[in-house]
Amino acid sequence: MKKLIALVLAVMMLVPAFALADDVIKIGVYEPASGDSGAGGKQETLGVQYANAKMPTVKIGDTEYKVELVIADNGSSTDKAPSAAQKLVSENVSVVLGSYGSGVSIAGSQYFKDANIPAIGLTCTNPQVTAGNTHYFRVCFLDPFQGTVLANYAYKELGATTVYCLGELGNDYDQGLINYFKQAFEALGGMAIVDSFPNNTADFTSYLSNAAGYNADVFFCPVSIAYSTQIIQQASSQGLEIAILGGDTLDTNVVVDAAKGTSVKVICTTFYQEGANAEFDEGFKAWLNENPDMMTNNGGNDMISAVSVMGYDGYVTALAALQAAGSINGADVMAALPSVEVDSVSGHIKFDENGDAIRTSAFVKTVNNETGAWEFVAEQTVE
Repeated sequence: MKKLIALVLAVMMLVPAFALADDVIKIGVYEPASGDSGAGGKQETLGVQYANAKMPTVKIGDTEYKVELVIADNGSSTDKAPSAAQKLVSENVSVVLGSYGSGVSIAGSQYFKDANIPAIGLTCTNPQVTAGNTHYFRVCFLDPFQGTVLANYAYKELGATTVYCLGELGNDYDQGLINYFKQAFEALGGMAIVDSFPNNTADFTSYLSNAAGYNADVFFCPVSIAYSTQIIQQASSQGLEIAILGGDTLDTNVVVDAAKGTSVKVICTTFYQEGANAEFDEGFKAWLNENPDMMTNNGGNDMISAVSVMGYDGYVTALAALQAAGSINGADVMAALPSVEVDSVSGHIKFDENGDAIRTSAFVKTVNNETGAWEFVAEQTVE
């Protein structure tokens, strides 16, 4: 009898714990915290974490759920990405956010599909992320659009007729964006010379010399943060006078720090410019300054990267999808996502038939080499 009473009491003690567990919903954060894209992945994750701090619960039906973030480091590598994706699947997340990097997004995609878990890309711009599937969505613009914006800017605003393009061999983001840039630039009448470097390259002097040898007007290098900072520093050492142009991966304070104090002109396209939403900017900066670890993950200062904004907007979109689904089941959330519309920091988010956000403009900005800050240049559209 004593054993039976003890067993009953033990079960009764467990009931509240299970009840609480039923009121928790998990959102997977599939981002690089290490590797070449680790700096960008950390900044993108910060946007998700800030959104979670602001909106820690979501009401689905009559139940208020606590939102728990499950973070998995995909290592910036297609080799490590599957294990990160499998970790999130094993944690029974309802939806996945990420990743910074199209290659790792594609590498993890099948695991989410097989588990009926929808994924929302935040800044993975390669069309192949969402092409041919119904489980991957994204809140950012795509590389065909970004490549055309960059080509138009180089040709019409910078007056470039020859551009030297450099990307990492086998990198889906680099090679895809270069391809779209080249198509658009040559359609305008310019010439694009394409070159590639192997993984783990540290010396870019020969590539910079090649650009000078071709009399290129612009050096286009839509590469990872780790590579772009080395290219900028080595371009400064060589006295390269042509502008360095890149896509959204260059939009980080780490790149600004590399260009500060040099004469290297750095320009990029991106999803957001600090100052566009004062309420978000003030809140995010205050949150960073209250959290030393978060400040470190942001590169040591409170400059706002556009990828953090997209992380925030992805979280907002995920909550809207959960509410629209009226369920925490991944398949239900997936079915609800196509009709979700939200207004958030980066603007109105609505998906097209491929699951891609309908975007019509990109921000162009440049580094102020004296102050060490990004300066807004233009909000660019494609005619």
